[in-house]
Amino acid sequence: MTSLDPRAWFPQFYDNPAIRALATACRWTISGQLGELDDEDSGRKAPIDVRHLLDGCNAGCRHVGPLRGAFALDSTCLLPLEDLTGALPNAANAAFYLQAQADGLIVIDVEPGCPPDVAADILRLPGILYSELSMSGKGFHLIASLPENLHDFPVAAEKRVLREEHGWYEILLDHWCTFTRSPVPDRIVKHVAALPAPSGFSTVEDLYADLAAKARPSLSVSATEVGTDGEMPDIPYAQAIINQTLAGSLDRLKTPEDFDNDFSRWEFSVLGVLYTGMQLPLRTYRSFGAEFSIGDQAWLLYQTSLKVIKPRPKHSQMRNGRPFLLDRAAALVAAREASAAPW
Repeated sequence: MTSLDPRAWFPQFYDNPAIRALATACRWTISGQLGELDDEDSGRKAPIDVRHLLDGCNAGCRHVGPLRGAFALDSTCLLPLEDLTGALPNAANAAFYLQAQADGLIVIDVEPGCPPDVAADILRLPGILYSELSMSGKGFHLIASLPENLHDFPVAAEKRVLREEHGWYEILLDHWCTFTRSPVPDRIVKHVAALPAPSGFSTVEDLYADLAAKARPSLSVSATEVGTDGEMPDIPYAQAIINQTLAGSLDRLKTPEDFDNDFSRWEFSVLGVLYTGMQLPLRTYRSFGAEFSIGDQAWLLYQTSLKVIKPRPKHSQMRNGRPFLLDRAAALVAAREASAAPW
């Protein structure tokens, strides 16, 4: 181990048993800046395709922006932690895609706006296996074992995130988490330890049950959720999502020749690839508190497809009161969402 080895800089992270339990999963990368540099949302960070970066990502690549987003949650784009650490020892962070039921762990994300007394109660919950400061330096990331009462709430167990109603904290179940590896300062640890008995939650199970009991089943979805007035709604981070979807998808698109020049089949293939590529930026910006309806997703998919699919006469036709490609995008999103719904 050299003096430049991050394992020497952040021993409380790399030597932590919970982190070591996650380390062998091939779901690690770093969070970096995606999108074009003049994009108003370009300051946001998102998980990158680290294998593509290490293979020589350069200005000649077909993706938009300086980095390509991770479009797959496996060895296609990601690495085990040891390999990531060795390849990028100077990385500013380590991002991991948590799959709680497979990993046996959850992440509790305490936001900077969480009231100090509530944050203190969460920080001193028994069973916290790892804790650190968040990227803002004002929030916290905590790792705990999967709650014993997880399956007492079947609706909640299928959610990706359980959010507290004020946005003070959330439990990540199937989600990216960017670890700063920065320990909680001793002054905070000592202050929390000196406080009286918790006034709120006394166990991780209590915290989980409070959020899980409020979880509601996902609603069925339909292509009819996309309006027919021809106006794209105001969608948060729209341009960044479009750019990042293209960045992660262009290299995977087939050509019309792959479909014997059947443009209808090719276009539907393009929509499918772009929809898959759109899921990562959607998850990323949901973690910032944004919400995206079925209609929003259809519009984003449609607008992204226009960057790839050249116009042809059929596109000027209307289907169900919508432009042809928008209608196809709406149908695909509705079908994919319905197939993924946990009912």
